[in-house]
Amino acid sequence: MTKEDVYAAVGKRKTSIARVRIMPGKGNIQVNKRDILEHFKRDTLKSLILKPLDFLEVSGNYDIIARVNGGGLSGQAGAMRLGISRALAKVDEEYRVKLRKEKYLTRDARKVERKKYGQKGARKRFQFSKR
Repeated sequence: MTKEDVYAAVGKRKTSIARVRIMPGKGNIQVNKRDILEHFKRDTLKSLILKPLDFLEVSGNYDIIARVNGGGLSGQAGAMRLGISRALAKVDEEYRVKLRKEKYLTRDARKVERKKYGQKGARKRFQFSKR
């Protein structure tokens, strides 16, 4: 395996950042130097991460090494999905077209809205009393 066979990309979601490298292999996935099942225990998160690979039907063809930090598990899973999608788009131009059509290359920009002063939360107000 040469350096040309390794494709790297960065994915972000909420406050999580995932640095993903994919290379031809047997389908092994490592997250923070651990197996994916050790890091993401919920099957829903694992399936979310693997969606772009399953969509392109290449799930057993690539090994994935990811460094994930920040946020919670859901945000990290979303960041990994975007990172994997971006790396696959670099592998083949045909993959890019398919992934773009299914919106796997679109960054989910939603973040937690900040709390405002004079209010209980971002939108919630303190109870109003007329008298």
